[in-house]
Amino acid sequence: MIRFLLKGLIRDRSRSLLPMIIVAIGVMLTVFVRGYINGIMVDMIEQTARFSTGHVKVMTRAYEENMDQVPNDLAMLEISALTGDLRQSFPDIEWVSRIKFGGLIDVPDENGETRSQGPAMGIGLDLLSDHSEESERLNLDKSLIRGSLPETSGEVLLSEDFSQKLEVDPGEVITLIGSTMNGGMAIYNFTVSGTVRFGNTGMDRGTVIADLHDVQRALDMDDAAGEIIGFFSSGFYDDEIADPVITRFEAQYHDEEDEYAPVMVRLRDQEGLSLYVDMTNFMGTIIILVFMVAMSLVLWNAGLLGGLRRYGEIGIRLAIGEEKGHVYRSMINESIIVGVAGTIIGTACGLGLSWLMQTHGLDISEFTKNATTGIMMPNIVRARITPPDFFIGFIPGVLSTLAGTMLSGIGIYKRKTAQLFKELEA
Repeated sequence: MIRFLLKGLIRDRSRSLLPMIIVAIGVMLTVFVRGYINGIMVDMIEQTARFSTGHVKVMTRAYEENMDQVPNDLAMLEISALTGDLRQSFPDIEWVSRIKFGGLIDVPDENGETRSQGPAMGIGLDLLSDHSEESERLNLDKSLIRGSLPETSGEVLLSEDFSQKLEVDPGEVITLIGSTMNGGMAIYNFTVSGTVRFGNTGMDRGTVIADLHDVQRALDMDDAAGEIIGFFSSGFYDDEIADPVITRFEAQYHDEEDEYAPVMVRLRDQEGLSLYVDMTNFMGTIIILVFMVAMSLVLWNAGLLGGLRRYGEIGIRLAIGEEKGHVYRSMINESIIVGVAGTIIGTACGLGLSWLMQTHGLDISEFTKNATTGIMMPNIVRARITPPDFFIGFIPGVLSTLAGTMLSGIGIYKRKTAQLFKELEA
């Protein structure tokens, strides 16, 4: 019977070609749109991870409880040894140390008197080490507006809007006035090497990026840091990777009584990102449901038109004694064959488009060159292919085709013998 149905579908293209094209287009759109939206949402999560949260983050228990206040007096000590232990225990994760700080930026004039001042938030990164990837990770080179990246100790980057507000240009000296780790006053001179744009209004108003070792000297934090951030080798955050890492870490470092004991938190447990991560996971399901409803309606109509066109064929089959149930089942089998074939073609096309967009991306810099884009907003939008994309198209492709045929085929059971003979006489 299957061989008979296949021959019928191949020989009568009007019976199979149009439904197959519809299924292929629907599945292609399902796979591509899922990869596209997944890529956009993951990119936004990863931008936050690269700049602030990491995939996992290590800090002291007391620092974690007051993380929003950036309490450097509760920072970790002897981070060189701790980072070495982390790299040995978790070699598949890249670990980097960072310091967040706040203070007042003072710009002196030629006489050393204050010319302008402004409050700032700062980030200490490892910018000058030979094997550091912090500049590439934060896209600093492409977000550079004026000047250059820090090349020697004592150089810093300012946000472009902040530098315009302070009327300071690359090459000029600024003074950081803040608080040391021990509560004393910190006064440290830096040279502005360049300016960058973050793409975030709050950060563009007053942000400083300096080398980690310069910040340690300025804030009296020798071999200390507020945070040690970990990035998975896959390049993407995944709960299935993060959970066992945290379990192993707690087994090694857990100490409820010591408020300075290190603790580890996941990306989803920081800055209210849990809802966003869950939305990313459920986005594929939402897209499938939308396309299933749309495709079911389209294929239902296609099935009705096909059924009307095949009334003569169905009438003859019923007249020679074929059971209505057998005719109905044969139509369902045909729809399954068409659905599977169309799904395979559509999945291949959808994955091809997703691969092109994942590999080359879509450059939107022309549309955003006058907007506040930069470090926090990538200029290239990419799709992301995940394992479910290889089989997820079978759900709308096969089920929608089957549903459309089942709905349109109900008319077979309403055929009356008297009406059938009238149709045959005509």
